[in-house]
Amino acid sequence: MSFGARIYAELRGDKVIWMILTLLALTSIAAVYSSTGTIAYKLSGGDTTAYLIKHVGILAFGLFLAYLAYLTPYVRFMKLAPWLWLVAFMLLIYTLAFGVEINHARRWIRVPLLNVTFQASDFAKMALILLVAREITRHKDYIKDFNKAFVPIILPILIICGLIAPADLSTGLVLFATCFLMMFIGRVAMKYLFLLLLGGAVVFALLLVIHQFYPEFVRADTWATRISEFLADPNEGSFQNQQAKIAIANGEWFGRGPGNSIQKNYLPTPYADFIYAVICEEWGLVGGFLLLGLYVLLFFRITRLVVISEKSFGAMVAVGLGLNIVIQALANMAVSVHLVPVGGLTLPMVSWGGTSVLFSCIFFGIILSVSRFMEQAAQVKQAPVKATPPASEPQATRVSLDDDLLQTGPE
Repeated sequence: MSFGARIYAELRGDKVIWMILTLLALTSIAAVYSSTGTIAYKLSGGDTTAYLIKHVGILAFGLFLAYLAYLTPYVRFMKLAPWLWLVAFMLLIYTLAFGVEINHARRWIRVPLLNVTFQASDFAKMALILLVAREITRHKDYIKDFNKAFVPIILPILIICGLIAPADLSTGLVLFATCFLMMFIGRVAMKYLFLLLLGGAVVFALLLVIHQFYPEFVRADTWATRISEFLADPNEGSFQNQQAKIAIANGEWFGRGPGNSIQKNYLPTPYADFIYAVICEEWGLVGGFLLLGLYVLLFFRITRLVVISEKSFGAMVAVGLGLNIVIQALANMAVSVHLVPVGGLTLPMVSWGGTSVLFSCIFFGIILSVSRFMEQAAQVKQAPVKATPPASEPQATRVSLDDDLLQTGPE
């Protein structure tokens, strides 16, 4: 058996999701190597090798974390969820008060000794999605009780999204939309979905009031500028949007070829926020649509998990993490084609970054862990019933979904 065939046989779970993860990682290496030329020229005389090595190192570590998450029984995250949410809450408070300010945004925490920055919002996304999935699946029927919806689900969403939004409104909105869809899929009563929307509007209004007294904490001026640029005449939009559209137009159907992008020299962050425009210029609309297709395919594969195990913790976690990846990817691509205002969102698993790449990998790892256990549970259910073995023979371990492994009541 060849090495590739051996790996294929060893990896359990949805093989299509494994393929998507691999293709996105390979795309990331090629795109980042091409798009970091400008920053390399400014900081290191044009040598992109160092940036490539750094990115490959981060990506390799992220894939290692994904593999560890894949090996971890996903039900363990159910018990950890409240504690992870509490840690995320404290990290976001610390970020607002003492975080490192980069590009007029206070989103990062500097890790002592290591001299690296950590974006707390990426950790908070995972923690909140795990908590919302846990609270939804504690109740098998429709959630109609106020006490089961507001304090355990709605309030944690408003708190975390409200703490992320002052420095990173786009991430807060994507996370808010993810949790809203999780509540809808998890059969939370419609009146509480409207209550969540109302609460979100109240939190946003409160942030605008805070901006009047503490403008350094809430970037409302930046929000207003980006919205006004988006609503302006298409020929008079922001410099970023203009260069992104030129890049996509230059790519035509089949692109200029890897490494031959011209607009990457003019886009402010071609390796992060506008990496999709660079990909379209180098690989053409065909390459751009294929990349879009990977995220759409991921969405449908995760939908399949929900169909297999309706409203189990694993299904809700997979759909929450998957939706967050897909919504962020679509939002990033929409910015490049000028469908939404510039927001500073990276393209998951593709853009150059530290914590964004690591947590995107962890998201994939948890989704694959869910897929692996569901696959094993399906195999056990389909296996023919055998006679009970003698007492001297060990019985096979029963594999089941989290509905059988954990009680749905309070811990």
